[in-house]
Amino acid sequence: MIAVDIDGTLLPSPGSVVSRRNRRALRAAEAAGIEIVIATGRRQAYAMPLIEPVGLKPETVLITSNGTVTRTMAGQPIDRFLLPVETARALCPALRPLGTTVFTFDREGPGELVLESLEALNARVSVWAEANRRWIREVRPLERAFEQGEAPVQGMVCGGVEEMRRAEEWLAESELASSIEMHRTEYPSRDLTILDILPPDCSKGAALGKLARQRGLAPEEVLAIGDNWNDLEMLEFAGRAVVVANGAPDLVELARRRKWEVAPANDEDGVAQVVEGVLAHPGARAANAPSMQIPHQ
Repeated sequence: MIAVDIDGTLLPSPGSVVSRRNRRALRAAEAAGIEIVIATGRRQAYAMPLIEPVGLKPETVLITSNGTVTRTMAGQPIDRFLLPVETARALCPALRPLGTTVFTFDREGPGELVLESLEALNARVSVWAEANRRWIREVRPLERAFEQGEAPVQGMVCGGVEEMRRAEEWLAESELASSIEMHRTEYPSRDLTILDILPPDCSKGAALGKLARQRGLAPEEVLAIGDNWNDLEMLEFAGRAVVVANGAPDLVELARRRKWEVAPANDEDGVAQVVEGVLAHPGARAANAPSMQIPHQ
């Protein structure tokens, strides 16, 4: 099994089209009997337009919203976890001073994403806001989003890197800490961090581990490729962990300390290079496969 993150890993830095080489490598792996799993912080509706052109089987599994929802590309449900309404409602006043808060609901159409101010979100992540505009609904105050008793799959707050690290530390020490799981995605070059707030014990790694066990696979038979901190649990689960060189600098450094592989960057088709290596050594166990360390830049 090979689990692959999308943004910053499978996708190139500019644009939203998976390269020909990456597409070819993933299809070849699938044809060789390796299960490809897409693991992303995106919602399925936001991930599918990027993944469908790759040409993978409809049965391909997508772990979305950082592990809270697992479905096949064809839409067959596998697993889902919800943030209790009481927790989500309590998060509204707690997160309001920290930045723009967005809640994600597992439903189709307008209202999948709920926030108080699209204008405020545009100021921080305008490209994301514009791409998701048709799914966004503004609700003021945000607490009203839960009046019908529907629970979201996740919350999100975004801001500067240091600002969001402080927010994560504050939440970890708050009364809400035992009711949530947090995963951050950092883009230091843009001074942007997305802090996702999930139901307890949810992560890409937890979802991947559960799927692997259902398939009868040991961690040593799983390879994971990522670029950011929301990939950490997935990388820790896999018998073979790979971080692309363009990843969050602190994560790349952690990978080197732990002797994980550091693959060529996303813009160099790092995913394809790793997968091609797997296909060239079909008898190698994941944990013992040849390493691809690149030198410090």
